[in-house]
Amino acid sequence: MTSKGFEVWWTETAQRDLERIVDYLEERAPGAAARAFAEIRDHSQRLSRSPLRGRVVPELARFEISSYRELLISPYRLLYRVEEAKVWVVAVFDGRRDLESVLLARLLGL
Repeated sequence: MTSKGFEVWWTETAQRDLERIVDYLEERAPGAAARAFAEIRDHSQRLSRSPLRGRVVPELARFEISSYRELLISPYRLLYRVEEAKVWVVAVFDGRRDLESVLLARLLGL
């Protein structure tokens, strides 16, 4: 860990997730797009100070996978993993979607 705390890194997949959210909102409500982007960005950056603040992802905990955590930023879920002095944001998606469907779509390349 650095003196500043943990470094927050976004995977390419998570970056694309955020871009899609912003693009979708931009078409429907431009002000909402900017607010959503800022809120998600700000919440992710706070992980540098307290990376374990998010809960273990419940759907994964059922399979005894506790290395992934999430922040709920209504209506979105930000999934991340803490690894040494880094926090890796791995996904951002609408929390009204089923996580298992999201993961299956990614595995199938949809």
